[in-house]
Amino acid sequence: MSWRNLLHVVGAVIAAIGAAMATPIVVSVIYREWSEIPGFAASAILTFTIGITLWFFFDSPGELSTKEGFAAVGMAWTAIALIGSLPYIFTGEISNITNAVFESASGFTTTGASIVPDPGLMSHGALFWRSLTQWIGGMGIIVLSVAILPLLGMGAVQLARAESPGPIPDRLTPRFSETAKRLWYVYIGLTGIEAALLWLGEMSLFEAINHAFTTLSTGGFSTHVGSLGAYGAYTQWVIIVFMTLAGMSFALHYTFITRDKLAYFKSLGLRVYLGIIFAASILMAIGIWGGPVLTTIRDSLFTSVTIVTTTGYGTADFATWGPVLEVMIVGLMFVGGMAGSTSGSIKTDRLLILSGASRTDVRRIIHPRGVFVTRVGKKPVPDLVVETVQTFFLLYMFAFMTGVFAIAVIGFAADSSLDLVTMVSGVASSLGNVGPGLGEIGPTGNYLVFPAVSKWVLSGLMVIGRLEILPILILLSPEVWRK
Repeated sequence: MSWRNLLHVVGAVIAAIGAAMATPIVVSVIYREWSEIPGFAASAILTFTIGITLWFFFDSPGELSTKEGFAAVGMAWTAIALIGSLPYIFTGEISNITNAVFESASGFTTTGASIVPDPGLMSHGALFWRSLTQWIGGMGIIVLSVAILPLLGMGAVQLARAESPGPIPDRLTPRFSETAKRLWYVYIGLTGIEAALLWLGEMSLFEAINHAFTTLSTGGFSTHVGSLGAYGAYTQWVIIVFMTLAGMSFALHYTFITRDKLAYFKSLGLRVYLGIIFAASILMAIGIWGGPVLTTIRDSLFTSVTIVTTTGYGTADFATWGPVLEVMIVGLMFVGGMAGSTSGSIKTDRLLILSGASRTDVRRIIHPRGVFVTRVGKKPVPDLVVETVQTFFLLYMFAFMTGVFAIAVIGFAADSSLDLVTMVSGVASSLGNVGPGLGEIGPTGNYLVFPAVSKWVLSGLMVIGRLEILPILILLSPEVWRK
């Protein structure tokens, strides 16, 4: 393990975050929020200086190995979750360090869990930074570095492998840096189209940009305390469409746009993903039936999409929909969008592989002498991929159970009055990067109700969930650091 390699990459990422911290200054100037500018400027200068110093001082002596790639990703994401809190602290928007780190981690991991009681009381610069963290984190700061920093060389392959949200990273071109650029082109293009459509509706340009940032990243931060419930039907339908697109593979989008107009129809993963959303929305509509028909349909579909894609917006308080729908909503937190999307959680592609492997195991038991291959649709899945997915699922559930136990113990020690529903859904939501949960952290609540230590645990779960466990696990493994 080469510390020079690791700190070289981490420095590049921190420097990129420092440069991004300068953008809220422009917003503050536009809205004449002069008192905010020194805080943003200090944050940007300090962060960029730290990053560029690490970048130059620890000049990379060679290519990254696989374990260095995973370790670098784990270190970089931990660093940006911490350092991203500086604008909140320096401007005084969130003066408590624990809360500022929580909000930063929630932003960069696109979780959307918040400790801000009313975002409408924050300055425009702080709101923009809050949304920008999600937009950057959506496609991935490491992938962004791979796209714009060719000096990373073949180390880009290891970084992309470590951060790719799914069982197999999509590779549209022979070079990962070119693949990363093309995925970012799609990401930026969809963000611009959504912002324009929202601006044509009832949103101001500022609101439209912020919500486009947090929709395409499946982050869910809003500029209003009522989330999307503060807007009308047109805005909500636009958000539904773009949340659905954000939960799809961006490589699939690129293939559809440039190569194959039937790509969407050929994708089994897409059919399963849309089928889950459709089925869940029908069950929700049945469960809440009784009000205006169009509102019921829109609220149920919106909630289904926002939970499956792990966006976390809200138009209705689904925490009050009753125990049956609450159980289903927690279950949907473990689904996620397609591999290669900005969604969190397990991902529908992995669930397909797991179901295929289960069928294969059953057939092997029935026919012990038979030779069977796990398939997804008609495509065979290599045994190594199946084993990797099974390992990920086991680790994911272990992280979930450990998280629930830790939060319960901390709550007991802190004499917290939080109920089990709040704690369990909070862990599921944080690990799956969903955002809101049930009980006291529903769409109308926030995570301020958790004790300070619990917020640090939940912040860690957000990072673990965003990186899909392995980079953090490798980072904490003693044998990785042995010479």
